[in-house]
Amino acid sequence: MHYTTLVQAVYYAPRGGQRLMHLGMLIAQRYLRAEDRLIGVVGDAGAGKSLLIRGMFPGLVLTNDDDGVNVRPLPVLEDAESDHFRTHTYHLDVRFEMAFSPLWKLAEAVKKAVSGGHRVVVEHFELLYPLLNLNAEVLIGVGEEVVVTVPTLFGPFPTEIAQQAFDSIIYRKMAHSAEDITSVVMKEMGFEVPTIHSDVKHGFVLEFTEKPKIDLVEVERRVWEYIEQDLPISYFNDNAILIGDEQWKCSGPRLHLASTGEIENFRLEKEFQYSPITKTYLLAGRIGK
Repeated sequence: MHYTTLVQAVYYAPRGGQRLMHLGMLIAQRYLRAEDRLIGVVGDAGAGKSLLIRGMFPGLVLTNDDDGVNVRPLPVLEDAESDHFRTHTYHLDVRFEMAFSPLWKLAEAVKKAVSGGHRVVVEHFELLYPLLNLNAEVLIGVGEEVVVTVPTLFGPFPTEIAQQAFDSIIYRKMAHSAEDITSVVMKEMGFEVPTIHSDVKHGFVLEFTEKPKIDLVEVERRVWEYIEQDLPISYFNDNAILIGDEQWKCSGPRLHLASTGEIENFRLEKEFQYSPITKTYLLAGRIGK
C-alpha cells in the first residue's frame, strides 16, 4: 500500500468565522482519512481553532467553545472511566480541562478511546503530547497562517508547529485590527467598504468592484491618528467590536489586539492593483516588518 506523505500545506488564516469554517471543510476533504483517529490542533487562545474544527467536523459537540458552552462531565473522560464509548468522535480542549483533571488522566482517556477505534480531536495538543507519547495523525497549527501536516515518526512534532503558530498570531491580530480601522476611516470619508476580503502576508487586502476615487495618503494618515490615540479594541458581540466607545461591524470580533496603539509599522500601498481575472481593484495594507 502506498501513502503520499504531506510535508506541509500552508494557508492564509482568514479573518471571520464563515471563512474559517469553510477552510476547515476544505482541510477535512483534502487531508483527513476516514481511519484517522487522533487529530491535534495547536495555537493561541482566540486564534480560531474551534471555528476551524467546526468546519472540519460539522455537528461535533465542542466541550468548551467561544460562547461559554462547557460540557460537563467531559464525554471522553466519562466514557473512558465507564469503559463504554458512546460516540465515534470526541472533542477535548486540554488547556480548559487542565482546570478540572490532571494531564495524565486526560492522556489515558485519549489513548483508551483511540485504541478502541474512536476519534479524538484535541485542542492545545502540544500540552498533552509529552504524556500521550503519541503524535497526531493530522496536526494543524493556527497562527497568522494555518499549517496542516500529516506527521510521521520523525515529525513534525507538536512543539514545532505550536511555536510557529504562537510566534505569528500577533501579525494576524495586527492585520485584522488595521483592516477594520482602515474600513472605519474609509466610511468616515464617505466610501462604501467592500465585503470582499483576501489576504497577504503581514497584511490585508480589500477588493473593490469599482476603483474608488480616494486619497490613499489621507487614508493612511487618518489610520495613523487612530493608532496614535491608542484606543482600546474590545469584543461587543459576534458581529461587532468597540474601537474606543464606537461600535463597528466585524466578522471576527475575537481576533484583535487590545488597543490600536499595538499596531506596528502600518502602511498602505498607494495604488490600487487591478486584477483582470476577477475584474476587481485591490488595496493592500501592511503591518509589522
